[in-house]
Amino acid sequence: MDQFTINLLFVGGSFALYFGIAFWARAGSTKEFYVAGGGVHPVLNGMATAADWMSAASFISMAGLIAAGGYANSTFLMGWTGGYVLLAMLLAPYLRKFGKFTVPDFIGDRFYSKTARLVAVACLIIASVTYVIGQMTGAGVAFSRFLEVESNTGLMIAAVVVFFYAVLGGMKGITYTQVAQYVVLIIAYTIPAIFISLQLTDTFIPAIGLFSTHTESGMPLLQKLDEVVRELGFQDYTADVDNKLNMVLFTLSLMIGTAGLPHVIIRFFTVPKVADARWSAGWALVFIALLYLTAPAVASMARLNLMTTIYPSGPTEAPIEYAERPDWVQTWETTGLIKFEDKNGDGRVQFYNDVPAFQEEATARGWEGNELVVNRDILVLANPEIANLPGWVIGLIAAGGLAAALSTAAGLLLAISSAISHDLIKGSINPNISDKGELTVARISMFVAIIVATYLGMNPPGFAAQVVALAFGIAAASIFPALMMGIFSKRVNSTGAVAGMLAGLISTLVYIFLFLGWFFIPGTASLANTPDNWLFGISPLSFGAIGAVINFVVAFTVSSMTAPPPKEIQDLVESVRYPQGAGGAVDH
Repeated sequence: MDQFTINLLFVGGSFALYFGIAFWARAGSTKEFYVAGGGVHPVLNGMATAADWMSAASFISMAGLIAAGGYANSTFLMGWTGGYVLLAMLLAPYLRKFGKFTVPDFIGDRFYSKTARLVAVACLIIASVTYVIGQMTGAGVAFSRFLEVESNTGLMIAAVVVFFYAVLGGMKGITYTQVAQYVVLIIAYTIPAIFISLQLTDTFIPAIGLFSTHTESGMPLLQKLDEVVRELGFQDYTADVDNKLNMVLFTLSLMIGTAGLPHVIIRFFTVPKVADARWSAGWALVFIALLYLTAPAVASMARLNLMTTIYPSGPTEAPIEYAERPDWVQTWETTGLIKFEDKNGDGRVQFYNDVPAFQEEATARGWEGNELVVNRDILVLANPEIANLPGWVIGLIAAGGLAAALSTAAGLLLAISSAISHDLIKGSINPNISDKGELTVARISMFVAIIVATYLGMNPPGFAAQVVALAFGIAAASIFPALMMGIFSKRVNSTGAVAGMLAGLISTLVYIFLFLGWFFIPGTASLANTPDNWLFGISPLSFGAIGAVINFVVAFTVSSMTAPPPKEIQDLVESVRYPQGAGGAVDH
């Protein structure tokens, strides 16, 4: 059986499962659409939350970024993991105690203001749309490879699939679909990692294999990897980071952005009581850790496998001839995600860091420029092929990659649709809209969001994980401070909250758009996205932490200069702070 047929069987089988679950668990009411009826078991909710959380960025792109940047890009791992702990400890139980459907629900009621609700809706939509761009990009990469089509075609296929089960099932359908998707993605991620760890280190636990001996050379794996990349002009894989400020701010931005992500927060409204929200968070952390402890090993081993594929006799010897390139390179070339240009006409593949510091060595070896461009988002998906693993493993990781991208995309689309239908239409424009009308608006909102995300996914402002990092920065600067102040400060009033959210959102967006294009439209950036142009060396990916500080400062300053919140609001804050039991999620 050829690989394409195997891929179709795995991907088709998993999709049949998702569609079947979505049909079985389809939503018949707004409560089922928004919070799955409020009765999901904590273990199942933890598994669904993990699938919602471990997006294309985690499954597909994070390991690719760590593989490309080494220790410097471990910030993604640290920020996302730390942020989830922050979310579980500081926000989830309190928001569940409040008992509303959505984040704008909480902000609108806590700050007793329709304006605050509308600003929260805007922040949520901007962060979620930015995030879903990354998911659609990742899904497009996976579909393009495993269905052997062009990447934009793969992206459109992904859009159709996620639209079907997200629109049909709502939160109820998405929850049980995500449980299935978690099982698929974690098996798909760990089995290839175990195979590859055994190949390279004779250790079957990848996280331990990362720090074990490389079997072929007898050297520690990371030391061998450092040696290989150094010989080709790249920075040592384990090298320290020069700009510590940017690294700290980026990690912080990812952490507090995680705690402000609406599609994850909304999951804690789906359990029966506050204690279940805490148990859900704990179980989700366990399920997430299974992948996150494996990711650094996958990244390192993928990088080493890629380099030894191009330089089978070592980095100081001649690279492979293009005509003899492996089948997996040829297959990925059809997607446009691997590109080769024979600059010196010798028929061999020169793959190195084409920088001035390596120019003398490159010239001495007759090289006239790096000839191979490998999209970072493909490394995890290509890893089984690079390591010559069985065809069924490749099919499995195809299904897993798609499960990761589509599960998070569905959660994000639900957050967007609920913000528009529940918070904007019912909460502000037409409070008397019927349940049926609200569901219709929610599904139309999802459709529009998918169209926008698909278009922007065809022209993304970065790799999947980089686009996701932008979304985290936006959430960090706008939503997280409002939630924290809403729960832990009785003095912050509606005027302060609105001013803070707008200040944090606008400052962060302007800084991002300056370097990555206005509204992410290609070719509209005002400044080149290089460290020389960054303010105090702060990357656009890291600015969310600064935006959050601006939000806090503005909110507290404005609140101190204006009247305190009404007593009933202060009493509400006091009651939310002691989460001992909670009512069902309220539709209002």
